[in-house]
Amino acid sequence: MTPPNASSTASSTASSAVSSTSGQDSLQVTRDGHVVQVLIRRPPHNHLDPAFVGLLADTLEQLDGDDECRAIVLAAEGKSFCAGADFSGQQASSSVSRDPSPFYKQAMRLFRTRKPIVAAVHGAAVGAGVGLSLVADFRVTCPEARFSVNFNRLGFHPGFGLSLTLPRLIGVQQASLLLYTGRRIDGETAVRIGLADELVPADQVLARAHALATEIAISAPLAVESTRAALREGLADAIYAANQKELAIQLTQFPTEDFREGVAAMAERRPPNFRRR
Repeated sequence: MTPPNASSTASSTASSAVSSTSGQDSLQVTRDGHVVQVLIRRPPHNHLDPAFVGLLADTLEQLDGDDECRAIVLAAEGKSFCAGADFSGQQASSSVSRDPSPFYKQAMRLFRTRKPIVAAVHGAAVGAGVGLSLVADFRVTCPEARFSVNFNRLGFHPGFGLSLTLPRLIGVQQASLLLYTGRRIDGETAVRIGLADELVPADQVLARAHALATEIAISAPLAVESTRAALREGLADAIYAANQKELAIQLTQFPTEDFREGVAAMAERRPPNFRRR
């Protein structure tokens, strides 16, 4: 599935595919003037793993060195924007859950890039998917989108720097509510609490993200990038420090019965029965 209005955007651009280590084209980069679209192509749910996050970081770092790129649209194919790291089935014993440090090593690179990013969140953003959306400066979404930071419901501490980025964006009270409960909220609620910036119909999400990126790209690029750097001064280092704490706690919780129960309950679509062990 192509994101809404992607074909009209891509038709006038030159495109290049960036291949993942598996040989599949998991990222597609297209240009429309000074706006570059980075399209995640791991449908239907665009789950993350260390190799892919590293590929995404490589791409954004390359765009930092591209003077013609003034703003980036981050979008995704498929049903979901990004359903996070897959902890169901075989993935429950994957390298991400055994030791997420390689995953986070790549993820932290995303916060150090220089160009402004607009995320087009057309579907579910779950767990690390919300973390990925918060790499962006702005989020355009739709009523049908679903946001959930469900780490606690799965039986472990949040990661991806969300213990800092989420309360920084929406405040400690709202962040606490979302993190403790793992509840899903729709796009309208996300905009109301400040988790997303603009709400449009589902078939207009990508077009509106491009319009916002184009509006940014009209401004002087040196001025935009210096302003962004000033507003985010010290942020990447702070997110890294927060993530190191998150990682240390997660490593104590992944071996627990509660984590196994949380993953099983999610896979079986039932309430978890946690036992504090």
